[in-house]
Amino acid sequence: MIISRLVLRNWRNFRSVDVHLGERVFVVGPNASGKSNLLDSIRFLRDIARAGGGLQSAIARRGSLSKIRCLAARKEPDVGLDVTISEGDGGQTWRYKIGLTQQVRGYRQPLLKYEKVWCGERQILDRPDERDRDDKERLTQTHLEQINANLDFREIARFFESIRYLHLVPQLLRHPEAPQGPALQEDPFGRNFLEVVAKTPEKTRKARLKKIEAALRQAVPQLTKLTDTKDEAGVPHLEAVYEHWRPNAGLQREDQFSDGTLRLIGLFWSLLEGDAPLLLEEPELSLHAAIVSKLPSLFHRLQRRRSRQLFVSTHSGDLLSDKGIGGEEVILIRPGPEGSQAELASSTREIVDLLKGGLSVADVVLPRTAPANVNQLSLDRTA
Repeated sequence: MIISRLVLRNWRNFRSVDVHLGERVFVVGPNASGKSNLLDSIRFLRDIARAGGGLQSAIARRGSLSKIRCLAARKEPDVGLDVTISEGDGGQTWRYKIGLTQQVRGYRQPLLKYEKVWCGERQILDRPDERDRDDKERLTQTHLEQINANLDFREIARFFESIRYLHLVPQLLRHPEAPQGPALQEDPFGRNFLEVVAKTPEKTRKARLKKIEAALRQAVPQLTKLTDTKDEAGVPHLEAVYEHWRPNAGLQREDQFSDGTLRLIGLFWSLLEGDAPLLLEEPELSLHAAIVSKLPSLFHRLQRRRSRQLFVSTHSGDLLSDKGIGGEEVILIRPGPEGSQAELASSTREIVDLLKGGLSVADVVLPRTAPANVNQLSLDRTA
């Protein structure tokens, strides 16, 4: 199953978004244009559906509904998300649509404006219903998050819950004991990544690490072996052996790995972990350009085996230089005074013609994301 269409209204940077999606989605745009916020709309649905989550928790984690609502919305106070989920080979299609508003008085609590579900052409949920109108408190929760209410569409609740996001921060992995803010249930930055690895069933864990080791041998000079272990206190670790003229001198643990090695391990592990949609933000960070340029083909090979949908935000010309990336796979975000616009690169005729002429997305699309006055960037000027 994949998210085949995403429609947003007044979400973060965007007053309006309507894009059709395939198995690979590359999100491209300037800094602060809304790349992360576009991916966050999908995470938001995941946060509603997952155990221990729910609508109120998902909104609270983002500050409040007023912080989610697009600043350019003005007199349009409601926020809306509309997602179509499709199975391959002509399989079943689902649609989930949700609108959010806020109490005018009192606690200013977020409320459902509407919640609708379709299976194919048949609508199976349409809220608010009579019971909602009799008891407004019911509108503080979605049926998506309630097991006793989502029986007819639990398949999409489980689909949303399965969505994965990882943006591994090497410093957090090396120092999980460091002071931190409020706990994040999903651990999106990899603080507990080693525990995730250790808790994976042994057979699966060993098989994944073996595949990652084989890939790392091609990317990390002198690495010959990657294994997992535990210290005397039972704390999980990763160990790598590097070629060295002194016996046993090349053994290192994760606190000695480079940022690039840790990010590669986290990236490879997340790619091998299941077949649910995966959200990746700037996977090129800390990696050599030669490695980054191979990532799209790596994604493609894995998708052929698993039919797994990947969302990738990026600024990297090396990653987007792969000529196998089509314009229909690229969401181009353009900021403006009335909010950012998001559209498929293939919707612009000039881009399509240039790609057909043999240029890559890096050649054609990335220049359109550069700040207009970037050539004047300087620290010598005064405001």
